[in-house]
Amino acid sequence: MRFDAGKTKGEDKYSWWLYSSSDTVAWAGETFPSQSNADRAAEDFKAGASTARYEIYADSGGQWRWRAWRSSDKVAASGESFASKYNAERAAANVRDNAGTADGP
Repeated sequence: MRFDAGKTKGEDKYSWWLYSSSDTVAWAGETFPSQSNADRAAEDFKAGASTARYEIYADSGGQWRWRAWRSSDKVAASGESFASKYNAERAAANVRDNAGTADGP
């Protein structure tokens, strides 16, 4: 896995993304006003991914997603949607177990 932080497409905002091979498996779930804020948010998620609370939910299109929380703050969201709750749970577990050792911020 690898973290990247940078400018979002079409905006003057920044965010971070977590990749496994070429697939986006997670992102910050929000944008930040500066590159340094996005880097810091990626570093914080990386350090706390294993202890975050992961929530699995059905989105408005009936697909399954996950989001991670630390305290009352959402700190990450799934990079894609899943056809089954089980697959969303597996994806969240993969991020929880592996984000801390990912390359990057």
